[in-house]
Amino acid sequence: MYRLDPRYGPAPGAVMASGWPAVAAHLPDGPATLAVEGPPSVDFPHLAARLTEHLAVPVRTLDVQAHYASPHDVRHRTDDGIGDPYYCKLATNPLSDLFDQLPCGEGPQDGLLLVHGPGASLVPHDVLWYADVPKRHAEAAVAAGTGRNLGLPDAAPDLRRLFYVDWPMLDRHRDALAARVDAWLDTQEPDRPVYVDGPGLRATLAALARQPVRTRPYFNSTPWGGHWAQRALGFNPGARNTALGYELIAPEAGVLIGTGPGLQAEIPFQLLCVLHPEEVLGADAHARFGTSFPIRFDYLDTVDGGDLSVHCHPQERYMRERFGWPYTQHETYYMTLGSPRTRVFLGLREDADIDLFRKEVEEAAKDGVPMDPADHVLTFPAEQGRLFMIPAGTPHASGAGNLVLEISATPYLYSLRFYDWLRPDADGRPRQLPYEHGLANLDTRRRGEAVARELVQEPRLLRSGDGWHEEVIGALDEMFYEVRRYDLDAGAVADDDTAGRFHVLNVVEGEGVEIEAAAGDRHALAYAETLTVPAAVGAYRIAARGGGAKVVKALVRLSADTGSSAAGRSAVARPDAGRS
Repeated sequence: MYRLDPRYGPAPGAVMASGWPAVAAHLPDGPATLAVEGPPSVDFPHLAARLTEHLAVPVRTLDVQAHYASPHDVRHRTDDGIGDPYYCKLATNPLSDLFDQLPCGEGPQDGLLLVHGPGASLVPHDVLWYADVPKRHAEAAVAAGTGRNLGLPDAAPDLRRLFYVDWPMLDRHRDALAARVDAWLDTQEPDRPVYVDGPGLRATLAALARQPVRTRPYFNSTPWGGHWAQRALGFNPGARNTALGYELIAPEAGVLIGTGPGLQAEIPFQLLCVLHPEEVLGADAHARFGTSFPIRFDYLDTVDGGDLSVHCHPQERYMRERFGWPYTQHETYYMTLGSPRTRVFLGLREDADIDLFRKEVEEAAKDGVPMDPADHVLTFPAEQGRLFMIPAGTPHASGAGNLVLEISATPYLYSLRFYDWLRPDADGRPRQLPYEHGLANLDTRRRGEAVARELVQEPRLLRSGDGWHEEVIGALDEMFYEVRRYDLDAGAVADDDTAGRFHVLNVVEGEGVEIEAAAGDRHALAYAETLTVPAAVGAYRIAARGGGAKVVKALVRLSADTGSSAAGRSAVARPDAGRS
């Protein structure tokens, strides 16, 4: 059964506690300065008040957010100067840019000086704690107008700034502290925080970096969302829909560690990559991507929902120079659920008139004139089990009635929409359409028969064994990863090996499988679940549970792989060039 809360036990000797009395008990008795670092989504005044009430020593507090530079100066220092209403270039500022001068945190003669807020660790301290809430909470609060942006406590909250300015600054700062924090606080429940001691946290992450691990999933809602995840997985039944399923999106993913629902902490998956990059990524991927985990798995649920917007993603140079990401947003769609009657938009029609396409896109965005994207963009039957390759710059969308497993490069915040069916957002306002970015990135070479030939590929047998085979279902020279699929009969066991590069697995058909690493670690993986197999795992086995199963696998392509993907390609589906 699909797990909503996959959880891993702490390392032997790790110290965990919950509730403010238990957390306060881990502070030193003598004079000390405690710095509690974290994002602005943490309620630091509440944290300071609750911690203080459970300490028997005098406490003086210092809120570093009261010492930030003026909002005007903070904006000036962190603004990319482009004036784009949709995106910012990723901020590269250190947190010290929030201050004209750091506050003086003179150590106490007795008791405790509690320094708190984003940037607290910049003040000299004796003990360092990191308080956190997962990013999904910050995004929800900012979207609802109740959150706040970094360094701008009184300004209207802005999602654009949260994604492209706040999170890059905060993540870089957190990652630099990971090797030396004395404790981690999960403050999702402000009155019942969960404490993990720093050495125990690092020991736990060191163990997880060498075994298969699943991140905590969640689904959010969008205007086009469907209801498959609510019905099939029991996820968030009270939500208006379940559109985007975050299986493994590394910048936002978390790993649950603890002994049960009452004693668990959600730790950013990114810390695994920061503290153990070669073990998780492998030497080759680490050299190419640093500590950025480069592949993501997510769901697009349009079952009883609507069509996605027709959009593309930035081409590599544009992504790097305009937005600041060193690699771009190549994607694939794997049809976990689909049918010959539902559709995927992909690539341009052979007869597409780009000037007319631009004109209709602009009229739809500016004047609300409806258009039919199928006049310009090819559509394909969204047959279950089909993989569609979507290089950057290729117009695409999933139609209604599908469950897409999106296997993609990690950048995920750059959907350059051309057309969104004149659909309002959740507040009744027109959805944003950054179509000028889309038109600037549109790859006009992806059209006609070449789309079917290159982007909708025939599976190619890679290897086989008793009751199983592995096939390549998508590989393209310009994309740095490829997608494979295992087909296992009932009772079949396939051998695999990470061979120095991580694998990401997802059960796309069947009851599930069991993953067994050579070191003895076992991990059950149910239908629709995603699992990361770190590079350090090495040899492992995939055993079908119950009946047969199909498992999709993605991995980074080595430099020797480039150029081999064209072998064995052939067209497998002809586009419907008309309206659908």
